[in-house]
Amino acid sequence: MKVGFAVQIDEGLESTVYDHFGSAPAFLIVDTEEKQVVKVDNANAHEAHGSCNPMGKLGGNHIDALVVGGIGAGAIMKLNAMGIKIYSAGAVKVCENIDLIKENKLLEITPNDSCSGHQGQCGH
Repeated sequence: MKVGFAVQIDEGLESTVYDHFGSAPAFLIVDTEEKQVVKVDNANAHEAHGSCNPMGKLGGNHIDALVVGGIGAGAIMKLNAMGIKIYSAGAVKVCENIDLIKENKLLEITPNDSCSGHQGQCGH
């Protein structure tokens, strides 16, 4: 499974999950089977809300799931339409969240759970 993570600083699997998908400085794409980690810089971290191109942010990398601290409804709907499930981080570090997703212990985010200012109530 390939899982994307919004992060501020690339510290590999010890990276801290960032609090918002759209403005994350970078993303890590983790192949949980091959144990590979790829970093993707977010070239569009300061775009206008509602103009999100999620796959552009992820450098066109295909993922099966995304783990974030928060995300807007538009990005959720676009990613879900591509078959990508979005999960709320259940722990601080990427490695901890990988364990949680493997154990089916992460909460899936829906557009109703999106960030405030994006029609939801995440509070950041």
